[in-house]
Amino acid sequence: MPDWVQHAIWWQVFPLGFVGAEQHAVTGDGVVHRLPLVQSWLDYAIELGASGLALGPVFSSETHGYDTVDHFRVDSRLGDEADLIALFDAAHARGLRVLLDGVFNHVGRGHWAFRSVLEHGPDSPTADWFHLSWPDNWQPGMSPDYEKFEGHGQLVKLNHQNPAVIEHVTLAMNHWLERGADGWRLDAAYDTPPQFWSAVLPRVRAAHQHAYLVGEVIHGDYAEIVHATGLDSVTQYELWKSIWSSLNDKNFFELDWTLQRHNAWLDTFVPLTFVGNHDVTRLASRLTDERHVAHALVILLTVGGTPSIYEGDEQAFRGIKEDRAGGDDAIRPAFPDAPNELAAEGWTTYRLHQSLIGVRRRHDWLWRARTETIHVSNEQLFYRASGGGNALLVALNLSDDQMSQPAPEATAVLAGRATLGTADGQTVVTVGAHGWAILAV
Repeated sequence: MPDWVQHAIWWQVFPLGFVGAEQHAVTGDGVVHRLPLVQSWLDYAIELGASGLALGPVFSSETHGYDTVDHFRVDSRLGDEADLIALFDAAHARGLRVLLDGVFNHVGRGHWAFRSVLEHGPDSPTADWFHLSWPDNWQPGMSPDYEKFEGHGQLVKLNHQNPAVIEHVTLAMNHWLERGADGWRLDAAYDTPPQFWSAVLPRVRAAHQHAYLVGEVIHGDYAEIVHATGLDSVTQYELWKSIWSSLNDKNFFELDWTLQRHNAWLDTFVPLTFVGNHDVTRLASRLTDERHVAHALVILLTVGGTPSIYEGDEQAFRGIKEDRAGGDDAIRPAFPDAPNELAAEGWTTYRLHQSLIGVRRRHDWLWRARTETIHVSNEQLFYRASGGGNALLVALNLSDDQMSQPAPEATAVLAGRATLGTADGQTVVTVGAHGWAILAV
């Protein structure tokens, strides 16, 4: 993995929603230069404490960006190649890395290779790009049956055994890395054969050894997937689920178990960690007690991983993902023209993010830190994060009563609210009801 990733804290932006683009692309509407709006928020990301901008889909698509129709062209609802390169340059000038979202597991029905199939039938030169089944009585104008991504008719699965598809994806990834991108999030990597990535990624690394390559993986053996594909990392959905579930259920035993598994994965790779993204209900809506938003962030920023903050979560945005057409709209809203137009009530959460990200950046060894549970009950968790000869203590309390725990190593409160006292000759940390604290060792 590139050395710079150790210091990466991503601010994730879903561009089509962020800029208020139309939900459906219309042929002939021309280019609308909206990417400069994202560029105007880079200083906000810097002030938050981020060191990277993780972009959602920016390439030509028909609707939400994950139905790509051209991997080499910027979506006209966002702008053009010059706009994207200008965004790369502006980010780099501020010290921000840029991660692109690559949809290479499937394409939209309007992708040029699939249009060729619809126009030319079995004789199309790109027919073997897909898994097709032609009717026995096929005639020009008839559509084949095809393998769909998770049953979505607008998302056509690629044939990842085809050398032409391998070549196409390799060229696309290198094309945008050459123009300034610093890495790729590979969408739906869990659904793509590992052999495909093991064929593509070495060719990408040969040309761009400092690129960060992370796969979207929801379930499975994360370490084995990293090994089989050659990815640098995968998304840590198990930790995401355990954080909010433990807080809602007041069951820190679940989180304790997940952190043990997380420790084991850190022996192999460093996961991409998050408490919110463009595909899930907002953290502030997911948690049943808003006082525990801080606890979720403390966990995210004191355990090993490469943290990612989803646009708006730092302002306590709310939104519920629904399983229906347009069900992502509430979690992918348009942003105003400038940060000073955000609602006043969100800035307290923003400042909380700043404080915790500040702790993280001053203790960059946390990137590969392991956790050791000192005390766990349904409503209380006290753990030690350590790595490279360094350590911090973290106290989390979901109870209506105060929490007191022996903490002989503790020397000071770095963040949160707690008191350090003595009992029986040793240091004791006390945290108030529904409180938390990060302690120096």
